[in-house]
Amino acid sequence: MKKVKNWFVAILILVMVLAVYYYFTLPAINIHSAGTWMCLLFLVAVITAVLAFRKYKKDYKNSSIPITPVELVKSMKILKVGIGLFVLILAIYIVGSILSSPIVNASKYQKLLTVEEGEFSKDVEQVNYNTIPLLDKDSARLLGNRKMGSMVDMVSQFEVSDDYTQINYKGTPVRVTPLVYASGIKWLTNHKEGIPAYIMIDMATQDTQCVKLSEGIKYSESEYFNHNIYRHLRFHYPTYIFADQIFFEIDDEGTPYWVCPVKKYNIGLFGGQTIGNVVICNAITGECTDYAIEDVPTWIDKVYSAELLTQLYDYYGTLKHGYFNSILSQKDCLQATNGYNYIAMNDDVWVYTGVTSVSGDQSNVGFVLMNQRTMETKFYKVEGAIEDSAMTSAEGQVQNLGYQAAFPLLLNISGEPTYFMALKDSGGLVKKYAMVNVQKYQWVAIGDTVKQCEQAYLDLLKTNGITKPSASEDLYENITGVITAIAPVVVDGNTHYYVALEKKDVLFDLDLSDSSLLDIIRYREGDKITFSYSEENTGLYVVKSIGKE
Repeated sequence: MKKVKNWFVAILILVMVLAVYYYFTLPAINIHSAGTWMCLLFLVAVITAVLAFRKYKKDYKNSSIPITPVELVKSMKILKVGIGLFVLILAIYIVGSILSSPIVNASKYQKLLTVEEGEFSKDVEQVNYNTIPLLDKDSARLLGNRKMGSMVDMVSQFEVSDDYTQINYKGTPVRVTPLVYASGIKWLTNHKEGIPAYIMIDMATQDTQCVKLSEGIKYSESEYFNHNIYRHLRFHYPTYIFADQIFFEIDDEGTPYWVCPVKKYNIGLFGGQTIGNVVICNAITGECTDYAIEDVPTWIDKVYSAELLTQLYDYYGTLKHGYFNSILSQKDCLQATNGYNYIAMNDDVWVYTGVTSVSGDQSNVGFVLMNQRTMETKFYKVEGAIEDSAMTSAEGQVQNLGYQAAFPLLLNISGEPTYFMALKDSGGLVKKYAMVNVQKYQWVAIGDTVKQCEQAYLDLLKTNGITKPSASEDLYENITGVITAIAPVVVDGNTHYYVALEKKDVLFDLDLSDSSLLDIIRYREGDKITFSYSEENTGLYVVKSIGKE
C-alpha cells in the first residue's frame, strides 16, 4: 500500500511540474513544434532521474560495496533505457532538422513562392496621395505617444503598444495599435473593465484618433493568466503552431481583432514554413474563428508578415541552382534589399522591396510586390539604384539641415518608377518630402509639401526630356466663371487661396508657393476668371494657371 502511495505521489508531482511547464511555456502539441520535442526531452530526463534515484536509494545507498558512477549506470536498466531514449529523441530532432533544411531541399524551398512577371505602369496605378502612407512606423509612434499624452483620463493607467499594424481601413491607409496596461498594479485595478481604447493614425493626413470602445479589450498581449492572448489561443488550439507575430486589426465597423496566422510546414519536420490557416480572435469577447488560408475575410490585411515574405523571396532568388551555388559561385542569385515598405493596392496591403544581386552592388535589377493576405507576388524588371542609394541622394539635397530619409515607397509618377520618402529631423518629425527617380537617382526633387515635391519632380522630368503625360499638363481642364467667394488659408505652413465660382459646388485651391498663381491676390468677389485645373479626391480642384477673361 505504501508503495502504491509513493508511486501516486511521484506521478502527481510529475503531472504538476508538467502542468506548470505547459502553462508558462505554452508549447504546441505537434511533431512540427520544436517546443514539443524539448518537452519530450525534459519529460524523459525527469522520469529517468526520479526512477534512477529511487532505484539507487533502494539497492545501492546502504550497500557496503563501493560502486563507481560508470558501474552504477551499467547496473541500472532504467538509466540505460532513459539515456537511450533521450539520445534517440535528440537524434530524431537533429536529423529531422537537417533533412528539413535548404541544404538537402533547395529546389523545394525555391518553389515555396510563386513569382509572376508584372508590368509596372499597368499594375501600379498613377499615384493618389489620399491612399499612400506619408509616414513610417517611427513617425506614427511619435504621433501615437503624443496623442496618448493628451488623454488625461487614461495616460496614468495605460500606455500605447508598439504594434502599429498598417492596414487599409475604408480605403485609407492607417496604422492601428491597442493601449496596454502601464504596469502590473495598473492591470489589477483596470482588468475587469479591460483596455478602453486603441489608437488609429491616418497615414495620409497624419490625423490621430484615440478610439474609445463601449466595451473594453479583455484579451491582449498585456493581459495576465488566461486572458493573455497567447494563452487563450493555446488553450483553444493546443496543436496549432502560431506564427511568431500576431497582428492587431479592426474590421469595417471598428471592432478590434487579433489576427493569428498558423504555421504550415511544407518540407520535412521543421522546414518550408508558410501559413496554413488563420485564427481570428475578437479582442473584446475572446471569440475565435478558424479560417483556411483561402477563406480569410477580405477586410483582413495582414496574414503573412513582411519578414516571412522577404525570406520566401530570398529562397526563390538564391536557390535556383541549388544550395551550394548560393554559397559558392552564386550564379543568378538574387535577394531582397535590406528594407521594405507597404503599398495599398486593390484594398490589400502589399510589401514592397527591391531586388538586387547577392554580390552587394548598389543597383537593383527590379522590385517585388507581395500581398500580405494572399502571398501573391509580382516581380517588376526596373533597373536602378537601391533604396539606400536613393535615400543618400535625397539626404544630400538637404545636408545643411541634417535631415534623415525614411525608407522609401515606390510610386508611379507620370509612368516613371519613383522613390518617394519623408525627410525627418533629429526629433523624428517630418519636415520635407523627396522624390528620386529609380533609374536616374541623381534626379531628386524636394518640397515642403507633397504637392510641391511632386510639382518639382514633374518639372525635373520635363527638363530632362521625359514627355509622358502628367497631372500638371494633359489632365488639366479649363473653366471660366464669376467669383462668389475668395479667402486665404494656411495649409502645411503655406498660403493658399480657396475660390468658389458661380453655379459650382466645389472649391478651387491655389497654392501661392507657385509664383505663377500670385495674381489671385488682385481678384475680388464678382470678378470673372479663367482657371486651368485638375480634380482631386479631396473635393478640391487644384489650379495650375489663372487668367482674366
